Amino acid sequence: MSLDTPQAGTCRERLTAHEARQRLEHERTSRVTQLQAIDEAGSAAEEGVMSAQKDTIQRVLTEVEAAFARVQDGSYGICRSCSKPIPVERLEILPYTPFCVPCQRNTV
Repeated sequence: MSLDTPQAGTCRERLTAHEARQRLEHERTSRVTQLQAIDEAGSAAEEGVMSAQKDTIQRVLTEVEAAFARVQDGSYGICRSCSKPIPVERLEILPYTPFCVPCQRNTV
């Protein structure tokens, strides 16, 4: 099934490429806004905490960019570990994830 072709019926197996891009764009915008807020609120007393937050946000931004590349190459929504489709419900919550839940548990 194509990424752009929604599954018939009430339960969809995959997000369309347009839906995936919209969700990823929202994630990217949110993370960039968070980074800007951290930079504007920076104080020496909280430097360590803010640095950790910035590192986490940067990691997520890297994952978002990798997800955009997967949309482009047609592998978005397919688990990088087991090659099975990632449930659309998971992608709606965490649109940049490269793994299904069972495989994610195995990587941690």
